[in-house]
Amino acid sequence: MTTRRGFTRYVAIGDSQTEGLGDGDDIRGHRGFADRLAEILAAGDPGLLYANLAVRGRLADRVKAEQLAPALALRPDLVTVMAGMNDLVRPGFDAARIAADLEEMFAALTASGATVVTVTFPDIGRIAPLARRAVPRVLDLNARIREAAARHGALVLDTFPQAATVDPRLWSQDRLHAAPLGHSRIASGMAHVLGVPGHADWAAPLPDRPARSVVRRAATEVGWAANFLGPWAVRRIRGRSSGDGRTAKRSALTPVLPPPALTPVLPPVRPLPASAHRRARRAR
Repeated sequence: MTTRRGFTRYVAIGDSQTEGLGDGDDIRGHRGFADRLAEILAAGDPGLLYANLAVRGRLADRVKAEQLAPALALRPDLVTVMAGMNDLVRPGFDAARIAADLEEMFAALTASGATVVTVTFPDIGRIAPLARRAVPRVLDLNARIREAAARHGALVLDTFPQAATVDPRLWSQDRLHAAPLGHSRIASGMAHVLGVPGHADWAAPLPDRPARSVVRRAATEVGWAANFLGPWAVRRIRGRSSGDGRTAKRSALTPVLPPPALTPVLPPVRPLPASAHRRARRAR
């Protein structure tokens, strides 16, 4: 953990997780861990400026090619880098190549004077049992991320050893993107790594939940494969990406707004019948 210091220019780069998918939607907008981290930091540093250059579907080499130079041009003193999951789940996975792309970003950003925070990936085999065969890839890539980060003084939020990170309640229905609670935990974990007080429990386990029957668990897996795994595979076969035609949601450094407040839903106001108005006048 580093000593807490004030930050003035925070830039987030990466793919869909950094863009915030799973925490909002395309109509209202996506919040995500990066927005949430910016809000945490801005509470102590009200002058913080924040940009988010992430685009969903991006592979690590495209994050480097498309986002590194714009990030450096913004002269950040803090950068979060999250990339590699899209590479990890595709054929032709090459951990050394992905780690090299990440390391090039770590090197350039830390050389510019920025504090860099990155992450390891959780045990996806426990999040989606059908993805168990990819766990050796996760272990290989995580080891390389830790080594690359250490060489350049980047900070690492190590999610893999934490049991809470595979709790289904932290993940959206597609199991690829964090749910709002998961994004909140990632933001809290990064704040903890940065030395922000009050976030040491970012990986605390959630309360126990009722056990599910074998039949229900099997039905859940079948539903996930049909609704999410299948469409994802079709896009890969067609050479399409969820990020085709999309650009960064927050390409310039701008002030951080307070977190959105929950708006209470009030019942509709119904007009009183004429008889009620007459009774009210008589009472006066």
